[in-house]
Amino acid sequence: MSTTISIKNKKASFEYFLTEEFTAGIVLTGTEIKSIREGKANLTDAFCAFEGTELFVRNLHISEYKYGTYANHEPKRDRKLLLNRRELRKLFTKTKEKGLTIIPTVLYINEDGLAKIKIFIAKGKKHYDKRETLKTKDTQREIDRHRD
Repeated sequence: MSTTISIKNKKASFEYFLTEEFTAGIVLTGTEIKSIREGKANLTDAFCAFEGTELFVRNLHISEYKYGTYANHEPKRDRKLLLNRRELRKLFTKTKEKGLTIIPTVLYINEDGLAKIKIFIAKGKKHYDKRETLKTKDTQREIDRHRD
């Protein structure tokens, strides 16, 4: 493999305060992993939710594989995340707190060829927080521009 696949959720750091990071495996079908290797996935509207004691990622769009047959996958199905019991318990208790949610930020293929997803415990930003984020980005861009 010559290129590394890394699909990012650029909107996540703008919309949320990202606090704690976890790396999870993801249960995929054959055509889904092929589409991810082609870079045909979108994390923009994705979020994580518990069903019983299991954690699932929802609204993760993985495009249908172009060479797939009748066995092709559904693009926006719920996909199970693989974490150990201690991590799942910690995430479950954190999401019970008011205003906290679990957001996927990066979907990538590791060196073993397995699909992994980085998830964060996140707290939603208010409108004024977003303005502040834009302001600091603009000032940093100006500083970098004048430095060159």
